[in-house]
Amino acid sequence: MTTQPADTFESPRIFARHLYWQGWRVARIAEFIGENPPTVHSWKKRDGWEAATPTQRVEGALEARIVQLIAKEVKEGRDYKEIDLLGRQIERIARVHRYHETGRESDLNPNIEARNEAPRKKKKRRNYLDDEQIEALEVAFLESLFDYQRTWHEAGQKHRIRNILKSRQIGATFYFAREAIVDAFKNARNKIFLSASKAQAHIFKNYIIQFVKETCDVELKGDPIVLDNGAELHFLGTNSKTAQGYHGDVYLDEYFWIHKFEEFRKVASAMATHKQWRQTYFSTPSSLAHEAYPFWTGERINRRRKKADRIEIDTSHGALKQGELCGDRQWKQIVTVYDAEQGGCNLFDIEDLQFEYSPDEFANLFMCEFVDDSQSAFPLALVHPCMVDSWEAWSDDYRPYAPRPVGNRGVWVGYDPTGTGENGDGAGLVVVLPARHGDEKHRILERERLKGEDYQAQADRIRQLSQRYNIEHIGIDTSGLGEAVAEHVEKWFPTLVRFRYDPVVKGRLVIQAQQIMRRGRLEFDAGWSDLAGSFMAIKRELTPSGRQFTYSSGRSQATGHADLAWATMHALSHEPIDGPAEDTSRSIMEMSE
Repeated sequence: MTTQPADTFESPRIFARHLYWQGWRVARIAEFIGENPPTVHSWKKRDGWEAATPTQRVEGALEARIVQLIAKEVKEGRDYKEIDLLGRQIERIARVHRYHETGRESDLNPNIEARNEAPRKKKKRRNYLDDEQIEALEVAFLESLFDYQRTWHEAGQKHRIRNILKSRQIGATFYFAREAIVDAFKNARNKIFLSASKAQAHIFKNYIIQFVKETCDVELKGDPIVLDNGAELHFLGTNSKTAQGYHGDVYLDEYFWIHKFEEFRKVASAMATHKQWRQTYFSTPSSLAHEAYPFWTGERINRRRKKADRIEIDTSHGALKQGELCGDRQWKQIVTVYDAEQGGCNLFDIEDLQFEYSPDEFANLFMCEFVDDSQSAFPLALVHPCMVDSWEAWSDDYRPYAPRPVGNRGVWVGYDPTGTGENGDGAGLVVVLPARHGDEKHRILERERLKGEDYQAQADRIRQLSQRYNIEHIGIDTSGLGEAVAEHVEKWFPTLVRFRYDPVVKGRLVIQAQQIMRRGRLEFDAGWSDLAGSFMAIKRELTPSGRQFTYSSGRSQATGHADLAWATMHALSHEPIDGPAEDTSRSIMEMSE
């Protein structure tokens, strides 16, 4: 039988107890430690050696052994292992004591509690990426950049305000959505995306969700999206002026098409007042008369300064092609479609774009040139009031993603078909929900541009609309391929209206549309800058004979261009010249009241 030396214990009395629990008789214990047997019997009685439970006896043994090992000056590897083992046994004894107090099996066996908590522990964290996933997201982002986007990224690390005038369709919204979500995950920074309409702002959201899903197989959810690290991503339209409490990095998309820009900019900049937050403005240009133009040129600051303190900013393409920190403390850059092509963007064919758009439209949309709309039949001042946040303004009766967005209400369809020969261009298709009475407004629900399709495909696309809408009117320009398209559509919609363009027909369409706009009776989503630009491109000019006026956008004297605008006018032509007829059902309800 093995024993521990007496000097391991604080006193012979404790050593004697240990020997008794090992099974020694009192006489042998007294003899071994050099005490009188009556003394050892007294210790046994007073300390209750006999009444000790098995647990208490084991605790004593554990105590003795672990104290011996701790006191050992030079320890070996096996000593540390034994200390660790004895420590775990002490934990088990502690659980036994706890079990005796509560009677819960989970206190005795931790595996039971682990099983009970397993569903909670296995629940996925909402909008969460681990470090490895965040690194993969950043790598995917950086590897996808064109040269000019790398310039934007570098500028974002150095400058608080970025202001970019850019060509259409070069991936700006796509880029800034990815930039924002990577930074939000890495640095827990709030992001606020502002656009002319909430529908436009949600393009950011769709890009972000798609990017994270494809890269990390995690689907972000919520509106706003709140990441696990606390960063918030808000997607706002023009109603954001009520969101004074938000703060974070602000991205303002297509700001040259926002109505009442200066009021909107004050709200946007207030959200990023603190120096830690960044502001990013980017847009295709609109009109020289737009409120944002002085903001771009720096004239807005000069208006508040004495003449001697005014700043001069060269906003030419040559000065800003590479990006430049300007006197108004904004980093500015101009990126044309040719700059994008040189920077690696091979997503378009510039020759096709030049063929598809008139010179004025190409210069505005792709070469970052502002429009002088002083000669336009539809200047920006006339078009701007038509631009609304459709998700907010039409929320009562319009469901854009439903199989039948407006139920069984009738709609008007306008179509400006693809031209032929050297004057060929794109085709425009619009769907208008007409006003039912004078207090309502016509609403353009859908617009689409078709490119490179034959007349059968164009006719089929129009017919597909009948699956979503109850079509009451279709108006088609029958110039070029238009007659062939009309013949196919007429087979299933025999009451379609043909337009054969001449100065008189075009003049009547334009005057009617102008009248509707001036009376504030037309609305479309504020994010549709292409539709606004299409109207602005139409100008009044003399015919080649010089005997009368006509309307054209520069592509062709016969048919003009601005297809979306002309398609809209084909639809609106169904309204009587004196406005909509009184809504009978509404009148009956008013009389009954």
